[in-house]
Amino acid sequence: MSESLMEAVPGFDQPIAVLKHCHDKIRKQLKTLQNLLAHLPVHGADAAAQGAAQAVLKYFNTAAHLHHADEEQDLLPMLEATATGADLELISALKPRILEQHLQMDKDWHILNSQLERIAAGTAAELSPDDVARFVQSYTAHMETEESQVAPMAKRLFSPAQMQIMGDAMQRRRGISAEPEVNSPSVAQAAAPTVTAAAIAGGIALADLRMDYGRASLSEEDTLDDPVAQFTKWFGEAMKAQVNEPNAMSVATVGSDGRPTSRIVLIKQYDERGFTWYTNYASQKGRQLAENPHAALLFFWPELERQVRIEGRVERTSAEESDKYFYSRPVKSQLAAIASAQSAPIANRAEMEARYAAVEAESGDKPRRPDHWGGYRLVPDRLEFWQGRRSRFHDRIVYTRQADGSWTRERIQP
Repeated sequence: MSESLMEAVPGFDQPIAVLKHCHDKIRKQLKTLQNLLAHLPVHGADAAAQGAAQAVLKYFNTAAHLHHADEEQDLLPMLEATATGADLELISALKPRILEQHLQMDKDWHILNSQLERIAAGTAAELSPDDVARFVQSYTAHMETEESQVAPMAKRLFSPAQMQIMGDAMQRRRGISAEPEVNSPSVAQAAAPTVTAAAIAGGIALADLRMDYGRASLSEEDTLDDPVAQFTKWFGEAMKAQVNEPNAMSVATVGSDGRPTSRIVLIKQYDERGFTWYTNYASQKGRQLAENPHAALLFFWPELERQVRIEGRVERTSAEESDKYFYSRPVKSQLAAIASAQSAPIANRAEMEARYAAVEAESGDKPRRPDHWGGYRLVPDRLEFWQGRRSRFHDRIVYTRQADGSWTRERIQP
């Protein structure tokens, strides 16, 4: 018998078939997600639920973004360069929609990711039906658009040479080919930076510490028109590169005394409205924001030699948004938020723990979000994307919001 009984996996000499194969794997993960949603109310976060959550997390955190990059960096640009007439009109109309779908899927996944992590760890058994439905709908609509309109056009228009170019790029993106990809931010493909230090008196001369960056570049053509979409792209690449806590950001605030302070917090949400974190409104940063509602954020991803600087005015999130996040946190974190008068002095650790025990005794396993705890959203008016380059000749692309809400984009000198 000559026919194989195993399902054939297309090779990269058939890049459009590989994309369809990716869709099939995505559909399986979406089905697992829906099955998990039905499983949890009956069985809780048992071993089966934890395994399902881990499988979905693994796929969408390590593989799904490759499919987006295939489309954004290869499939769509090649179609724009090849298509003419009605085909060109169609792909020009579809491209913004596809990029918006990517952005929406990334936002939806960012919300689901934290829920699934708790299920995978066995610490929670809650999964939002609305969040799952939105995520599944976003992906399903995207795949239908590509399969019904984009893929058939590519198969009809691309020459064998173009198919090979696309297939080679997809292999490099997945680390299959040893051939380096031009301007790739991949850590595995990057040239190692050099660090030198001069020892003095048993220590190190800090002025002699050098790291010569050279892993990637950033041109105006590399960036998207919308800065939040560009942030989403870079954030996804930081997750792919397994950057240590890619969601960690510095928040700098200035009170009425004009003295700046900064601290590291974790971003919990970002979208076209702005960048959101949660804290105690009576904390030092809360008091300073009440006096001066402007702040600056900084993300630093050294593994990719990148930083993102974001500046703008800060507003409180709605009570509904604060409630939604507060009640998504582990109960112990909820209790800690109630017990701590953040930034205020306290005699010792024992007193802190006594306050926590008192709150726990009073609130039990259903604490109520205190009025002094909630979210802040920075509404950006300036974003800078910084890519390290050799000899300190760095790339810096800045977006500035205009009075009508539109964005300008320009390069500034290093």
